[in-house]
Amino acid sequence: MTQWNPVWKVTIDGTEYTTAVLANLTIRSGRTNIYEQAQAGYVNLQLLDVNQTAIPVSINSTISVQVKDTSNTFVSIFGGNVVDVGLEVLDVGNTMFTQTYSITALGALARLPKALTNGVLPKEFDGDQIYDILSQVLFASWAEVPGALTWATYDPTTTWATAGNTGLGEIDRPGNYELAARSSDRTDVYSLVSALATSGLGYLYESPTGQIGYADSTHRTNYLAANGYVDLDANQARAAGLRIETRVGDVRNSLTIKYGATSSSERSASDAASITEYGTLAQIITTTLHNAADATSQANFYLSLRAQPQPIFSQITFDLTNPEVDNSDRDNLIGIFMGEAININNLPSNMNSGSFQGFVEGWSFQASYNQLSVTLLLSPQAYSTQAMRWNDVPITETWASVSPTLDWANATIVA
Repeated sequence: MTQWNPVWKVTIDGTEYTTAVLANLTIRSGRTNIYEQAQAGYVNLQLLDVNQTAIPVSINSTISVQVKDTSNTFVSIFGGNVVDVGLEVLDVGNTMFTQTYSITALGALARLPKALTNGVLPKEFDGDQIYDILSQVLFASWAEVPGALTWATYDPTTTWATAGNTGLGEIDRPGNYELAARSSDRTDVYSLVSALATSGLGYLYESPTGQIGYADSTHRTNYLAANGYVDLDANQARAAGLRIETRVGDVRNSLTIKYGATSSSERSASDAASITEYGTLAQIITTTLHNAADATSQANFYLSLRAQPQPIFSQITFDLTNPEVDNSDRDNLIGIFMGEAININNLPSNMNSGSFQGFVEGWSFQASYNQLSVTLLLSPQAYSTQAMRWNDVPITETWASVSPTLDWANATIVA
């Protein structure tokens, strides 16, 4: 039994605001469908103020939301920019009145659809191409540095490599798939980098500190090998709404991968047994893969994992103020992120045989006074796991430490 109540910190334009009470909060992040790239996350929050103090917030203000974990350390759960501010009188007394600030902010990905690029790229791997485009948008140019800035007032800990970084996070480079060169063709940045990420079987994501990252096709495999699963107990979750779905819409048994600089070439693959059982469930996936062999490999990868339906954990909610949740699980849930490997035990026996292993795709925080809950959406582990590349295996691994019964066909993860 561990008692815990949330302690909040809201920072606006670098200034911590402490005189108001956080009344309500909703945060949504990640994605709801593994077949699509993540959209911008958002936060809606309400601050109660009884002092009639002006909160220094305006459109495009940066905002950070943090909550203390069980070790008394503040952990970021959202970072972004304000898009909507409302101020309302909530209650009036004899000598004072209470106001409510309603603030809506969007995550870092919201910047990309509004930025344009010609998108000229050399033939490179997926991570390098994504870095090339995002660095143009998220690194300030020399001309954008304020003219009055002096060396004496610049942060002395900033390195030349990260100076002027306004939101570029961790990018897996070079990536795993060679993509075709791209000639000049004006488009918005989000559409372009989403297409590049899809071509590389990777995904874009937002960090809780407001940065944009890219995870390549073997990112989750490598993470799982290094860190394993976070074990969660379904008995500690909110029972109402616990939901697993198995959908024919997730089945793919006839795949066509378009590839090349103009996506005019294609490679196809199909699964006869799945077609016999479910009918033809086809999909065309457009990529800019450079190599025909990679297009064939991707088609076979989709088929090997999705020719048969697999359950998706569409909803499981944990009340973080529930004393039944132990501190380790509570801290892991506070620090939830896209791609975290989760193992859920003690499910009802008729729900995926009582356990579920998968990766976090999306989540939402819901808070009110002294209450905080998090709801997870998980995809099956098999949907995301690709075989490790040779150079991903830890350099400390030895032949003797690998199971002698492991055959080559199943050696997808070595750890």
